[in-house]
Amino acid sequence: MHSKIILVTGGARSGKSSFAENLCSLEGEKIGYIATAEAIDDGMIERIKRHQERRPDSWDTFEKQRDLHLLFQAPEMKAYDIFLLDCLTVLTTNLMLNDPQLDWDSIPRKQINEIEADVLSQVGAMLSAIENAGLKVVIVTNEVGLGIVPENRLARVFRDIAGKVNELVAAKASEVHFVVSGIPMKIKG
Repeated sequence: MHSKIILVTGGARSGKSSFAENLCSLEGEKIGYIATAEAIDDGMIERIKRHQERRPDSWDTFEKQRDLHLLFQAPEMKAYDIFLLDCLTVLTTNLMLNDPQLDWDSIPRKQINEIEADVLSQVGAMLSAIENAGLKVVIVTNEVGLGIVPENRLARVFRDIAGKVNELVAAKASEVHFVVSGIPMKIKG
């Protein structure tokens, strides 16, 4: 089986997850859903619930917040027609905020560069695992670079790292779709 990576991007509440779910439904019967979010507050609990209610019961869900390359390397993953990873932006957040003790207002640039390199390495390892296993994966991500420059340092660093992660995945993807107001536009492939 030849690997295929499809990236679906757009703003918050743009309809990108629904579009990605429809893409997966067209690819086969055995679908794996990779949930990267953690239920850390009421807002996230509600968002997770909405996503769960929208998915067919026949889809298998894998909750994985880090080290996704290990999941994709597992031999049993080859039994799936396609995977939906929702979402790359949350995965990036998980990887960035791995150390809750960091003071993002005073963290030195050198340490930010190390965190960025680690995040990009983790995402690169995930992409390699997908390609090596010959899997089909639709990856949902947020486009974070269209708004104003964030006021606080953590948000600016996040925006920069998320943008680089999106660039890395888009370069490897055979297709990229940009969703605006529920309308998908194919911009690559």
